[in-house]
Order: sequence, then structure tokens, then C-alpha cells
Amino acid sequence: MTSAGASAVSALRVWQKGTILLQVIIPVIFVLIVLVAWCIRAYNQFIEYRNKIEEAWSGIDVALKRRFNLIPNLIRAIEGYGEHEAKIFQTKNNYLTGSDGKSDRVEEESRISKSLRGFLALAEAYPDLKASENFLDLQKSLDEIEEDIQKARNQYNRYVGRLNTHIESFPASLIAGKFGFEKQTYFTLDLATQRELPEVDFPKSRGSRK
Repeated sequence: MTSAGASAVSALRVWQKGTILLQVIIPVIFVLIVLVAWCIRAYNQFIEYRNKIEEAWSGIDVALKRRFNLIPNLIRAIEGYGEHEAKIFQTKNNYLTGSDGKSDRVEEESRISKSLRGFLALAEAYPDLKASENFLDLQKSLDEIEEDIQKARNQYNRYVGRLNTHIESFPASLIAGKFGFEKQTYFTLDLATQRELPEVDFPKSRGSRK
């Protein structure tokens, strides 16, 4: 074989090796790019859910503080109708702090809801109080505030659910563990103006078997 032929064969072998190498490298690079892109997307989704949760909590916090600040006005409204009851509510209100943190917030706000229910129940015992324009305005404000609380609470719990599901999902759980994303607790609170649905007992059909 001539030197020219040997060179051609050698060049062909080099080209074949290069082709094989490219066939291996290109898929590997593609997989790495896809993996990195997925990791970035998963991380950004965690950030989005966390920011949405903080935003919703801010809305809850503002509405709860507005509700807390409404109590002194309600106490002043009932003083002319039930002085003894007003003193009782004032004493209860002194134990309410309107705490800022999430810890023990549900217990604190539940006591506030219970106190506000007492105000509303008192109005039923005093028709003049219930019909007074001042009390009606305060009651309307309470309804609007608690409606805002409910909307913000629903948004908060919706994104908490999405975050928790994302953390539990594989392989997103690996990203959560790596960057310290943790499951959040749902915010549940009975509101003072919340109406309980009556229980309905459905009669058994005559043909039903025991």
C-alpha cells in the first residue's frame, strides 16, 4: 500500500472515531442542558410559590389587624346599651395582643373571633343597638374585613398546597432538600361572621334495607 493510501485510511479512521465521539457527546450535552434547565425551572417554581405565600400572608396580616382595631369601636358602641357587658368585653379585649408572628396566631385570632361573636350575639338582645346606624356600620365593616380575610386565606392555602405538593414530588424533592425549601402549614380560622350550615338528615327510603 502506498503512503498516500495509508494516509487516506488513517484519515478515514480518525473521521470515523470523531463521528462516533460526536454521536456520544451531543446526546450527553443535550441531556445535561435539559437537566440544568429543569433544575432552574423547578427552583424558580419554589421561589414563586414561596413569594406568593408571603404575599398572601401579608394580606391576611393586614386584614387581621384591621379586624383587631375594630374591637374598641364595638366596645364603645355597646357601652350605652349594656354597660356591664361592655366591661366584660373590655376585660377580654385586654388579653388580646394582636400578635404579628405566625406562631400561635391561630389561637390568638380564634379568641378574637370568639369575642366578636359575643358582640354580635349581644346585639340580638338589644334591638335598639342592633338597629343603630353606628353599630350597623361597624357590622358592615366587620363583614367586609372578614371577607378579605377569607379571600387572602384561600389564596394562602392554595399556594401552600402547591408548594407542599411540589416538595413531595420526585425529583423536585431533591431540589427542595438541596436549597432548604420546607413544607408550610395551612392557615385555618373560624371567622366571627362565618355561618355554619345546618345539618340535614335525609329520611331513609321505604325500600332501604337494614
